[in-house]
This record gives sequence, C-alpha cells and structure tokens, in this order.
Amino acid sequence: MATPHHDEPSKVPLRTLLPQRRDIEQTILRETKISRQHLTPDIALHLITQECRLFYEPQLDEENKVFKNDPFWAFYWPGGQALSKYVLESPELVNGKSVLDVGSGCGATSIAAILKSAKYAIANDIDEVAGIAALMNAQLNRIDTSKILISEDNLIGSNVAEDIVFIGDLFYDEEIAEILLPWLQKLSTNGKIILIGDPGRHGITENRLKFMHKLATYELTENCCIENKGFSTVHVWRFK
Repeated sequence: MATPHHDEPSKVPLRTLLPQRRDIEQTILRETKISRQHLTPDIALHLITQECRLFYEPQLDEENKVFKNDPFWAFYWPGGQALSKYVLESPELVNGKSVLDVGSGCGATSIAAILKSAKYAIANDIDEVAGIAALMNAQLNRIDTSKILISEDNLIGSNVAEDIVFIGDLFYDEEIAEILLPWLQKLSTNGKIILIGDPGRHGITENRLKFMHKLATYELTENCCIENKGFSTVHVWRFK
C-alpha cells in the first residue's frame, strides 16, 4: 500500500494475511447486501440490512460465530452518515487535506473525503474486519485504495499528523466520553479540525456541548430509524 507524502501519517498497514483476508472478504459478500438506502446514496456500501440473516440473528454462539467480533462495521451508524453527507456537501472542508476517520466502521466518511479530493484518509477501527470492509467499500465506489490507509491501532489519545479528525458515533457512554474529551481538547489546541457526528447519545451531555458548535442537522431515513430506535435526527458538530 502506497504511503502518501506527509509527515508520518497516523497509520499501520492492514496486517491480515492474504488467505485469511480472502475468507473474510467472501464472508462479507455472503452476509451483507449492497445498500444505498441511507443519507449518502451516492456511496454504495456492503451492509447488514433487513434482507440479511444477521440482522435478525446478531448473536450466534461461539462455535458458529460468523465474525470474531460483533460486526458493528456492517451498519451505517447515524453519526457516520451525517459526517459523510456533510463532507459531500462541503468539499472545501477536505480538498487537499489529510483525514483521520476514528471508529471508521464501513469506511464511508473516508470514502466521502477521497471523493471530494482529500489528500488521503486513514480509516481507523480496532476491528480488522472493518478495515477489510472499508477497502471493499472503497473498491465498490471505484476509489483509489492507495489513498485510503487502514489503521487497526487504538489511536484515541495519540498524536495526530492529519489535518482533520472525524469522530462518528463514539460518544456512546460516559466512560468513552471522558476519554475522548481531553484528547479532542489537545488536538484542537494543536490546530486540528475536529468534526463529530452523533444523534444525541449518552456521552453528548449539556456540559460537553459547550465545546461543540452545531454545523448541520439531518433527518434519518426510515430504515435507519428502525435500526437506531429512539433517534430520528443526527447532528454534525465542530469541536471548539
């Protein structure tokens, strides 16, 4: 995988051995459907939809487990949808910039950034299958995969070389929010642009909203509302 010309990108190579990777790719193809039923229909994604058996049987026993970890990457979460849509609508945000997509899941926000001429995007998710899915989704959308780098490291708390940091759906509870906040404050002080996509999860408290400026609100599609009970809208915030 080609390395972009930059001061030390925050990435590691995808480490999955080729035979194992091929098996994972075949499993992804078998257990997902290609979907455009979301806020960014210009981007096709391999997702677990209501047509897939894993939508109704998410918890399989250890012996028959399809994926090593729960396939969170196979759902296009509201925050990721909002960030991707905002990038597609605001190409000047990422044009010529380097991007770190934390908790990247299916890789949609990284793909949106490359579609809008980002220098490169790092899809960062600690689940190795998410990295493989992100590359498959990039190929599905005819993206130059040399511009999407994969990191399986936990980069939360680390130094970041990239210009823009995207945080989608990570404020899911108090514990992770307490870890994220000081890191984002440090990155912001260092001049990083930080955008957060979230429908209003537990970690987005009134106190933490003091550090955020709302950029956009979107209505979720009907199928996304079903997948995310209790949420009908999603927001994009810029960390101040």
